[in-house]
Amino acid sequence: MRSYKEHLILSGSSIKQALSVLNDLSLDAILFVVDKNEKLIGSITDGDVRRGFLNNFTLDSVIDTIIQPKPRFIRKGYYDVQKIIKYREENFRIIPVLNDNDVVVNVINFRHIKSYLPIDAVIMAGGRGQRLQPLTDNTPKPLLKVGDKPIMEHNLDRLTLFGIDDFWVSVNYLGEQIKNYFGHGKKKNINIEYVWENEPLGTIGAVSQVRNFKHDYILVTNSDLLTNIDYEHFFLEFIKQEADLAVLTIPYQVTIPYAVLETEKGEVKSFKEKPTYTYYSNGGIYLMKKEMLTFIPQDKFFNATDLMEELIHNNKKIISFPFSGYWLDVGKHEDFEKAQNDINNIKFV
Repeated sequence: MRSYKEHLILSGSSIKQALSVLNDLSLDAILFVVDKNEKLIGSITDGDVRRGFLNNFTLDSVIDTIIQPKPRFIRKGYYDVQKIIKYREENFRIIPVLNDNDVVVNVINFRHIKSYLPIDAVIMAGGRGQRLQPLTDNTPKPLLKVGDKPIMEHNLDRLTLFGIDDFWVSVNYLGEQIKNYFGHGKKKNINIEYVWENEPLGTIGAVSQVRNFKHDYILVTNSDLLTNIDYEHFFLEFIKQEADLAVLTIPYQVTIPYAVLETEKGEVKSFKEKPTYTYYSNGGIYLMKKEMLTFIPQDKFFNATDLMEELIHNNKKIISFPFSGYWLDVGKHEDFEKAQNDINNIKFV
């Protein structure tokens, strides 16, 4: 993956230098001109260079004389996803992301990502993986390979595909292996920080240890899931329903092979012949407003189901997001074998 810094060029550089970099960028030929602190000044494309030559500028002229001074940009942590969708639909493919000081901290490219969601993601990767022993005796479950890369990397790449670039990974068992493999995310143009569980804190308890979330929305997911969920659709539905927390749910249909009587105080009122009922199971992916984190106690074993019960008790709005696409919890040997068979037939990125 191309580093976003390949799109940056220092103010005062020559047009010849800019042309060389634009040539290397090929289909992604746009540069963002920055000062020595990487603060955005303007942008430059092949078209700007051609117009410069028509105005008698030369290869040795400085790029500041031909730049576009007010390029479109996204403000980190302060944007509406509808604005992102509009940029995408209007075919603005490559857009810089600025922090509060106008410093370029990323460059998004819609040739490589589907969206740019205003979400921080927490990946829970501290489990022992006992049901997958002996595979997990020396390798943490998130690093078990499905196809050509670890389970967790499939998960991470799916989230990154929707523009999520701020990650926290909760680790415990063999956590150093996970940290050594992913590092701090530089190779993927993302930022990864680690939350160390000195003792197990449940399926969501470790989230309480994060103090520096960048966005107002937090996504928490298990590390051992394989799914092709559209995270933009998930987020838009969450916003549309004005939810406090959304949980991905997996529908299961149960068919009763007999007629089912519907009774009231022992009296038969009606019956259904071989009915099918649909139930919804917890899919292990949660999206919430950041303020919901105040309901997670500090340094205490706490499951996501405990959080949902607490939110219900406090009259918060929890919605179900039924999902009928591909979803697999790789928790047992038979699940791991299924994942190996499915990986070449399901499009994850």
